[in-house]
Amino acid sequence: MPSLDQKINHAEQGTNRPMMENDSSNPMKYFDSEKVEAYDQTGNSFESISEDKSSIHSAPPIRGLSARHIQMLSLGGCIGTGLFLNSGQNIAIAGPAGALISYCVVGIMVYCLMTCLGEMATYMPVSGSFNHYATRFVDPALGFALGWNYWLSAVTIAAEISAAATIINWWKPVLPDPAWSTIFIVLIILVNLVGVKLFGELEYWFAILKIAIVFVFIIIAICVTTGGLGEQVIGFKYWNDPGAFEGGGLGTLNVLLSAGFSFMGTEIVGITAAEAKNPTQTVPRAIRNTFWRIIFFYIVTIFLLGMCLPYTNPDLANEDGDPGTASFTLVFLLAGIDAGAHVINTVILISVLSAANASLYTCSRTLLGLSKDGNAPRFLSKVNRYGAPYYAVLFSSVIGFVCVFASIYSASVAFVWFLSITAVSGFISWWGIAIVHIRFRRAFKAQGRSMNDLPYKAFLYPYSALIAIALTTFIIFGQGYNAFYPEFDGLKFVQNYIGLVPVCVWYVVYKLVRKSKMVPLLEVDFETGRVTHLDMEQDKANDENLPLYRKIFAWIL
Repeated sequence: MPSLDQKINHAEQGTNRPMMENDSSNPMKYFDSEKVEAYDQTGNSFESISEDKSSIHSAPPIRGLSARHIQMLSLGGCIGTGLFLNSGQNIAIAGPAGALISYCVVGIMVYCLMTCLGEMATYMPVSGSFNHYATRFVDPALGFALGWNYWLSAVTIAAEISAAATIINWWKPVLPDPAWSTIFIVLIILVNLVGVKLFGELEYWFAILKIAIVFVFIIIAICVTTGGLGEQVIGFKYWNDPGAFEGGGLGTLNVLLSAGFSFMGTEIVGITAAEAKNPTQTVPRAIRNTFWRIIFFYIVTIFLLGMCLPYTNPDLANEDGDPGTASFTLVFLLAGIDAGAHVINTVILISVLSAANASLYTCSRTLLGLSKDGNAPRFLSKVNRYGAPYYAVLFSSVIGFVCVFASIYSASVAFVWFLSITAVSGFISWWGIAIVHIRFRRAFKAQGRSMNDLPYKAFLYPYSALIAIALTTFIIFGQGYNAFYPEFDGLKFVQNYIGLVPVCVWYVVYKLVRKSKMVPLLEVDFETGRVTHLDMEQDKANDENLPLYRKIFAWIL
């Protein structure tokens, strides 16, 4: 086996690492049977060096996501129906102070997770992201289980597409729901087949619209609560009467769980690193700004909603998801803006289509990474001339397409079970990110590597990872408390915790079939696909050569 110095020398020269012996007991053998990925700063995501001339890979993925795409993707992942529709429900459940505390706690957890993922993604911007890191740094069985667990979120495409059809019918029923669903899902498939540039461009403009409406809402809400708009000065009136809290500790716990779902999708920044230009600069900037985005788009918004509306407002719960009684719309009505419902409905429609588009993107890239790691059929890693893994896109869309029509054609029971299985998949993935990051740092230290080799360093390590592990574990198991209170309900218990079954089964079966072992710290591969100091200097130079207005724009966003 080559020495550590030899490995680093190969990485610095941009060449593939020497092949390890094909020992069945060697946990790293799965990487040697795959194409070696060397970080490259040309238009391609990787310089694919094939050890097998019969490889089916027609072309490497393309680095088509610019800095502005990455910045807006990190924003778009934080703004969706959870903010526009569910924020009012959370205030009705926990009161303004209870909801604010819950969003602050979840915001801290998400920021900790993003710093953990950002450190690994900037050092090693490869396909598969945290699922691949689990295979490489911890155990191939964990990478297999986390990868397929994350791919299961393809089912959520169905929920978003079905919601889009319902939203359009709020204005005027023109086509039946199946027709709208078919149109939307075909368009989303085409976007993901054309390539990452079109995907990034669409998400960029979607994010701008969502950001704009939040900015407008914040200005209007400040005017309403200070008396500039509306009939009175509100201030903290509703914090005193009817009060700041509702439902006690259980009310705050309920919001803590639902707030976690609202933040789902923020990890897309780590997944896009493999197709980002200058990832050592763009990804850290997106991660660092996540903290301020969470404060501005969630904490400030929840705070202002709690000031403008009492939690006893009967329309605040918005149980039917009607945009006419969404919390944003209610504030617009207080300001005398009657068209608020139409504006919010338009933004919600864009939000659900954006979420479905992003879900298909992340699921297809997860399959691509699984295939390259040997944890999925090899044909799924084949890409077209645009750099899109088209078999992975089509395979992922099939599940969403089936679930769409299962939800439409009176198969609501089956659809509920589909959603129950995937309800905690995102939290399991977040838990996995923190676990893998701790292992990453331990192996990095054990091999005597310098922290200066990391383009970005996680904030307050190891506390950031430990906080993320503690909170995700609490949410995964705490989200099913209603199965035990006020009395035990067997059906609710199964629905709440069935999502834990697939990932456990995949892990155990992989261990039994492949007999994989935990990767020893000294054998963890830190060379394949890593960035070098030369790459970091190049990215920094490219960033410094930007015009002043683009530097200012990048700093703001």
